[in-house]
Amino acid sequence: MRDENVLLTLAIILAPLSIASIGGAMGIYAPLQHETVVARPWITPQDFLDLFAVCRFLPGPSSIIGAMIGYKVAGLLGAVVAMLALYVPSSALCYAMSRAWTEGAGKPWQVAMKRGLTPIAAGLIMSGVLALFQLSGGKLLTGAVMIGAAGILVWKSKLHPFPLLIAGAAVFETAWLLGWME
Repeated sequence: MRDENVLLTLAIILAPLSIASIGGAMGIYAPLQHETVVARPWITPQDFLDLFAVCRFLPGPSSIIGAMIGYKVAGLLGAVVAMLALYVPSSALCYAMSRAWTEGAGKPWQVAMKRGLTPIAAGLIMSGVLALFQLSGGKLLTGAVMIGAAGILVWKSKLHPFPLLIAGAAVFETAWLLGWME
């Protein structure tokens, strides 16, 4: 599976997702899952969940899942292509936008952009939650915890994520100990 077409396809899939991943990878999980599990069955749904769990455990950006999928699909070269496709476009755009944002502080276009991007970010987060819920088998408790955590993050975006992570871990641990989750 390690030919140029797979590497090129991997780059073509991930480069546009790079732009959507600015601010966090939560917004790219649903389209990434669709492209790599459904449209091109490079990995299984369980593989995607496993890679998601590993990337959430590792330090660093959660978009590392792209590199892990690249490695699974095309080895070390696939991981390198995936990382470049995920990080170069968004980094270049962030650099250009930071310069424009600094120069346009307080201008009407900047205020309008802030207002317009907020619901888009919330929608991307919720689509990622829905994709992970569907992959988990649609268990009610899992879905409730995922939707609750995402809702809190969207609603109170100024909250520090550490207490939410601790609370989520406690809920999952309790549910697992009580036998509510497999």
